[in-house]
Amino acid sequence: MLEVHKTAIISKKAELGKNVKIGAYSVIGDEVVIGDDTEIGDHVLIEKYTVVGRKCKIFKGAVLGTDPQDLKYKGEKTYLFIGDNTVIREFCTLNRGTEATGKTVVGNECLLMAYVHVAHDCRVGNGVILANCATLAGHVIVDDFAIIGGLTPVHQFVRIGKMSIVGGFSRVTQDVPPFTKAAGVPLRVYGLNTVGLERRGIKGEVRKEVEKVYRIYYRSKKPRKEIIEELLSLKVNSELAGEMIKFLTENSKRGITPDIIVDRSG
Repeated sequence: MLEVHKTAIISKKAELGKNVKIGAYSVIGDEVVIGDDTEIGDHVLIEKYTVVGRKCKIFKGAVLGTDPQDLKYKGEKTYLFIGDNTVIREFCTLNRGTEATGKTVVGNECLLMAYVHVAHDCRVGNGVILANCATLAGHVIVDDFAIIGGLTPVHQFVRIGKMSIVGGFSRVTQDVPPFTKAAGVPLRVYGLNTVGLERRGIKGEVRKEVEKVYRIYYRSKKPRKEIIEELLSLKVNSELAGEMIKFLTENSKRGITPDIIVDRSG
């Protein structure tokens, strides 16, 4: 059964799943799809071409699926996709993509706290937490289970690696490697996110292998070219260590955030 407040405005072209709840004065636009058991609070705006998954909770004043804030956007048909079991708190704003990728994506089981902004063409993975007033510029990638602290802006085209954590009130202008912790202005990496890895059930031997990769990249006195060659030739047993090597050795549009110890890799 649907539970729609009498003041809500629902487009006839919208598709609502089973047991959807929509609060007072909310507006659901054309070609919006809302999954089963999703709850939408009061004064929520969900614009065209937005797809919301199952069992999501969208709180008061959130604005989803509006046009991208990009001067290159010329009205092309683009999308916003939100996965299942994701919570979007008060006054968050999420824009659709541009023709560059055609979509903005937020994964499953994410938590977007109040006043978070997700700009055009962003890709937010599963289990991501964006604390209050975290703001993602266009084309940002946030990999699975990453955490970004409050009042932290992220520069366009930056990538935040898997299971990493960025402290609040930081400024992210370069990529943050997976499994690390970073904070500050300018941003610096402060070692591995050991607490986060333990909470995700990552075993000790895997953490040691990931730490070895970290130390080769950040602690070696060799030129960066030789460090990359060493990482690419390194034989590792764990998938996580392999992911970190791939992240550190692939071409980056913004570069890799340096370590708190002065980066001596050239």
